Amino acid sequence: MGNIVAIVGRPNVGKSTLFNRLRQTRQAIVNEEAGTTRDRQYGKVEWIGKEFSLVDTGGWVINSEDVFEEEINKQVQIAIEEADVILFVADILNGITDLDGEVARILRRSKKPIIVVANKADNFELHPMSAEFYSLGLGDPYCVSAVNGSGTGDLLDKIVALLPAEKPDDWDEELPRLAVVGRPNAGKSSLINAFIGEERHIVTDIAGTTRDSIYTKYNKFGLNFYLVDTAGIRKKGKVNEDLEYYSVIRSIRSIENSDVCILMLDGTRGIESQDLNIFSLIQKNKKGLIVCVNKWDLVEDKSQQAITYYANTIRERLAPFKDFPILFISAVTKQRILKVLEMAKEVYDNRRKRVPTAKLNEVMLPIIENYPPPAWKGKYIKIKYITQLPAGVVPSFVFFCNLPQWVKEPYRRFLENKLRENWNFTGTPINIFIREK
Repeated sequence: MGNIVAIVGRPNVGKSTLFNRLRQTRQAIVNEEAGTTRDRQYGKVEWIGKEFSLVDTGGWVINSEDVFEEEINKQVQIAIEEADVILFVADILNGITDLDGEVARILRRSKKPIIVVANKADNFELHPMSAEFYSLGLGDPYCVSAVNGSGTGDLLDKIVALLPAEKPDDWDEELPRLAVVGRPNAGKSSLINAFIGEERHIVTDIAGTTRDSIYTKYNKFGLNFYLVDTAGIRKKGKVNEDLEYYSVIRSIRSIENSDVCILMLDGTRGIESQDLNIFSLIQKNKKGLIVCVNKWDLVEDKSQQAITYYANTIRERLAPFKDFPILFISAVTKQRILKVLEMAKEVYDNRRKRVPTAKLNEVMLPIIENYPPPAWKGKYIKIKYITQLPAGVVPSFVFFCNLPQWVKEPYRRFLENKLRENWNFTGTPINIFIREK
């Protein structure tokens, strides 16, 4: 399950630089994919075989230009609630400011593991200056330079050592895991309550990794599944309205722990940047997707025309990934609630679908022959053979050809579209690899 490491600190201490530096460890493996460049504040880091999610809390704050104390306090508060390990970044050249002292005071009260990072220690002469950070009462400071990378190895070792041990998974792998995600007030809780219904058929609550009981197991209407409890649905009391922009951080864990995400949009408000952030988290993690437009009972114009227009607008905003179901529901009147579960099951099955190699070649090779990849510098690119990789996270297909490096993004998209036209992969991302034969 995903462990979350959050970066906190006052402005201009180099939080984003540190974030980028720590993510570099994995940068070589993960390339920037089309459509996932929307958020720069979240990434996965892999270090000595352990993986965790890194979140730069400062990046989520809306008015980061005029960051007041309360903004920073809010960041720190959310980090304490959501993260497993907190990196408190300070500037070794400036020493401890009042604001640092204030942040340290809040962090000392929390029971979370905290690492003090003395950033901007660009050469060893500066290291002795880190001694004053002991006065924060948060343990040994780690001297690093986010700019040139010195000290980050030791820091990563320390982070990995502090991550909570994985608990053994004691659930049935075969059952789909659904997460309901979305902005505050989109109706997540109402939908979950509608799923549970009065006649509860909850079998068990299974303790999650670091939170109390994340999974709830359901079997209703002949459908069996786990519901991943979105952090914040149970702790209604703590969440203030102005924590809107933290809904993204809240969603991280539930998205990572699920197979299929139900993205709730508010039918009366349309799609907003917050929704796009959550969507890009779903995409980065290669999860199945169903978009539910909730509060449909409150929308005036319910004509087919309005529905088509609404659906097209959503697909345009979420392009290039367009092949996902959009359902217009009302959690209050329970309209099409069952459809959501049926769709979720279908998307889950699509994620695990296998296409026989013979069939794949029989259908796709003639298509490729009619529309071959564009020639490059007078050389023709020939795709000879296609196969689907053994069960991975998402359906992955390998196209073997003579000059793989010259097959460009638009042609990959063409191949993906053709696969989707011939087989039902609605709601799930597809990986396309082009390899030397």
